[in-house]
Amino acid sequence: MGDWFVASVNPLVHFLEAVGILVILGGFVYATVVYLLHLGRWTTHQLYLNYRRRSVRGLILGLEFLVAADIIKTVAVEYTMESVIMLAIIIVIRTFLVFALHLEIEGRFPWTSDDEDESERS
Repeated sequence: MGDWFVASVNPLVHFLEAVGILVILGGFVYATVVYLLHLGRWTTHQLYLNYRRRSVRGLILGLEFLVAADIIKTVAVEYTMESVIMLAIIIVIRTFLVFALHLEIEGRFPWTSDDEDESERS
């Protein structure tokens, strides 16, 4: 691809990576602020669960931005077999991580709805 194309895509990739990092950090800051605001009002267990849920949601959303940046970079900038293999490995690791985090904070598989969980409990 032309140098002009690579030069125009690189800032987009860096922007998406920066947004991903900011979302992750913002999620942890937001979770911490909520945690501190509810100290003394909620039990320690409620605080912990709420903090973990909020921070993990920020982490999952941030990872989505980072995956998008990796995909764009691999397809538009560094289209080699080595970069495609590295992208595949990164996506598999991040997919497993997001799946595990979702299962941990929601207590259910991502493809099941809350309605299905309610009917199983009845």
